[in-house]
Amino acid sequence: MENLENKEIVEETPAENNKPILEIKGLHKTFGKNHVLRGIDTYVKKGEVLCIIGTSGSGKSTLLRCCNLLEYPEEGEILFEGTNILDRKVNINKIRRHIGMVFQSFNLFNNKNVIDNCTLGPIKLLKMDKKEAEGLALRILDSVGMLNFAYARVQTLSGGQKQRVAIARTLCMNPDVILFDEPTSALDPEMVGEVLDVMKTLAQSGMTMIVVTHEMGFARDVSDRVIFMDKGVIAEEGKPLDIFNNPKEERTREFLKRVLND
Repeated sequence: MENLENKEIVEETPAENNKPILEIKGLHKTFGKNHVLRGIDTYVKKGEVLCIIGTSGSGKSTLLRCCNLLEYPEEGEILFEGTNILDRKVNINKIRRHIGMVFQSFNLFNNKNVIDNCTLGPIKLLKMDKKEAEGLALRILDSVGMLNFAYARVQTLSGGQKQRVAIARTLCMNPDVILFDEPTSALDPEMVGEVLDVMKTLAQSGMTMIVVTHEMGFARDVSDRVIFMDKGVIAEEGKPLDIFNNPKEERTREFLKRVLND
């Protein structure tokens, strides 16, 4: 696979490299009487892959959706490049241009073909010329193995193909961070690998990624850090080898024993 769309390389000092691009402090989120997030503190640095694992209902997807305010937390801070996006003065639509998201259900426009799905954002939001947007889209579709389907109707694609188009659409906005919300959970098993391969290539290219996933092999082999969530809190956080080979918390051990033996 060819390299994904190149980003401008800017020299940074070690201190800048070490600074989180996205930081979450004391985050709380409730739905009615259900306290879903209970004081979450975490971060992701530029170029880092952060995987979030845990049981269904532990708050993983809610945490991810709070990162670009698809869900609005009641308490805490979400800092993107040092700016608290919960500040009412912040234009969240501008922030979302820098924080892309890939959904488990693809969220493509079924009434448009593949390339139109990819060019809509750059043309409407980035004010890009149509010809330029189409050239960008074709290059990125090529990089995810979907160039031959550029003018195909979305309804004709398999689940794995739709998810690769969804990733390409996000990349066309040139985001600084991509949030992946269980991107393989809606796919048939034989289609999972093709999406994970694209994500692995993205990680190798230096893309900053936060991935909510049930794919333990991906979390173990690709991530820089792993968070295990349970009942709305971060029960354990660390390097993948530490989490998978020597978890400190009993509930982490129980979770991994259950999912790895399935």
